[in-house]
Amino acid sequence: MVNTRRAAQPHDLGPAESDARTRDRVLATVSERGPITAARLAADLGLTPPGVRRHLDQLALDGLVEDRDPAASKRGRGRPAREWVVTGAGHDVLPAGYETLAGDAVRFLAAAAGPQAVADFARARMARVEERYEADVTAAGPDPRARTEALVSALRREGFAASARPVGAGGLAGVQLCQGHCPVQHVAAEFPDFCEAERESFSRLLGVHVQRLATLAQGDHVCTTFVPTPDIPPSTSSSTHPEERGSR
Repeated sequence: MVNTRRAAQPHDLGPAESDARTRDRVLATVSERGPITAARLAADLGLTPPGVRRHLDQLALDGLVEDRDPAASKRGRGRPAREWVVTGAGHDVLPAGYETLAGDAVRFLAAAAGPQAVADFARARMARVEERYEADVTAAGPDPRARTEALVSALRREGFAASARPVGAGGLAGVQLCQGHCPVQHVAAEFPDFCEAERESFSRLLGVHVQRLATLAQGDHVCTTFVPTPDIPPSTSSSTHPEERGSR
């Protein structure tokens, strides 16, 4: 028997349900692309600025997003537009898979076999991830910029809120890989081996020594990884890391 039912269209939804779906899109986009201004959100989602601000105000009232002053490097003349990021509560309502079960399993592993077993498990888990991403990243060629874009596409394909932004300040140049949602955020907060295993995996995939600048597990609003471009020698061939250069 042929199913003649069609998927619900936007005009089929009542005002409340339509608003809720749009608000979910706003929250997901802030997670993926934040920090982001209301004007940029409106342009990206094809919505009006007043409509986006209404949804942001409601999400802020619910404690799911918050606004903040833009980074100093983005400030120009006049009053700077405020930027929005997802709060810890906001990340909790985004899809988290089986994180509670995963946390219980990792705690049992740590108690039964010790912390080294957790580190080994984290690396084995990322080794399987590398196998899935390797072909896409390799096909992008040797340029770390192109490889990072390929990695972002692979991450998005598996449901991660990932993006890449060119950065350059203080003589440094590279790509900033951002992940706005982590399915094992709370597990990684308790067991940092998961964050380190991912960083090591990204280094191998991209062919350069990457530096983790921030993580959701440590309370930041996004996981941020600095990927050096050919303009800056990879730190695998130099003992000077980006943070060390900036401190001199």
